[in-house]
Amino acid sequence: MAEGNDSKRQGTGDLEHPRTIEWLGDRVRLIDQTCLPGRLVRKEITDYRELAESIRRLEVRGAPAIGVAGAMGLALAGLESEAGDFEELLRDVKEAAEHLAGTRPTAVNLRWAVDRVLRSATSEAGGDPEALRAALVDEALALTEEDRELSRSIGRHGAALLSDGDTVLTHCNAGGLATAEYGTALAVVYAAVEDGKTISVFADETRPLLQGARLTAWELGERGIDVTLLVDSAAASAMSRGWIDKVIVGADRIAANGDVANKIGTMPLALSARRFDVPFYVAAPFSTLDAGLASGSEIPIEERSPEEVTTFGGVCTAPEGVRVYNPAFDVTPAGLVSAIITDSGVFRPPYGETLFAGGRGGRA
Repeated sequence: MAEGNDSKRQGTGDLEHPRTIEWLGDRVRLIDQTCLPGRLVRKEITDYRELAESIRRLEVRGAPAIGVAGAMGLALAGLESEAGDFEELLRDVKEAAEHLAGTRPTAVNLRWAVDRVLRSATSEAGGDPEALRAALVDEALALTEEDRELSRSIGRHGAALLSDGDTVLTHCNAGGLATAEYGTALAVVYAAVEDGKTISVFADETRPLLQGARLTAWELGERGIDVTLLVDSAAASAMSRGWIDKVIVGADRIAANGDVANKIGTMPLALSARRFDVPFYVAAPFSTLDAGLASGSEIPIEERSPEEVTTFGGVCTAPEGVRVYNPAFDVTPAGLVSAIITDSGVFRPPYGETLFAGGRGGRA
């Protein structure tokens, strides 16, 4: 963990961004986000099943990051398999693909990345098992580098929406920890700061797993960016006082009409932003777009363990046996979204005619 922020103050040029997940030739190294903010732990993984569990346990999380993890998981599966025959190896890899893609259903990036790597590598291999193993690694690395470039592009396009002195409200974590390196929603903040603008951030704590408190506040602090932590239910109050200039969030899936699935608690922010006339922006790469779903009502919403709500730090905080509703995501209607910031530019309504023009989208 960095010793201080003095070398990373605003207006000093490029900020430092550690790699969330990287390929080390025969294994994957990732930042275990369940250990933050107390400890910065890098975990090395050689088994795709263990990597799948890391996705499931949120050791690696964020839609683009789990897409990268899924791609690298397929590369591991190819190396792990002892198959000498092409068809046998392909069966092993396809089994791994389903296992990895099934860990979290809402973020489209995971299935998209797994499908892309499998399709591309199979096409390149020409029936040679060793060529398939090499192609799986090559495509996973290409996808990872692409994610880094896409994040930078999102930041560049979105930075123009921020003015010097703005205060941005964000939810959950859509920074470098949610991608291979740079971020989506926070990429906009980082790019604006690198342009010399002074930007402050209000970060929702993001119940029940506190990704905003544990991850976003840590990440911004490490980069010397002024950050204020607030409970989710205080966000509307902050807007009503005129403290917030823009709201910027990430996304796990965007339907063809522009409806946005993101961390639970996002929709109330959009409603509050509309009430208090605060622009509400969504930042996401093209791999988050799902042209195959007509609206947000078709997006599968992951529901997680009741214990995430009924306990805190291992201590029971609710009556034993109480029923729990614990969706990981909600869907914000497109009509509440001021603009969607992507790697290709900033798009405004109607999103079905702008964002998806020309067949864009992670899935068709």
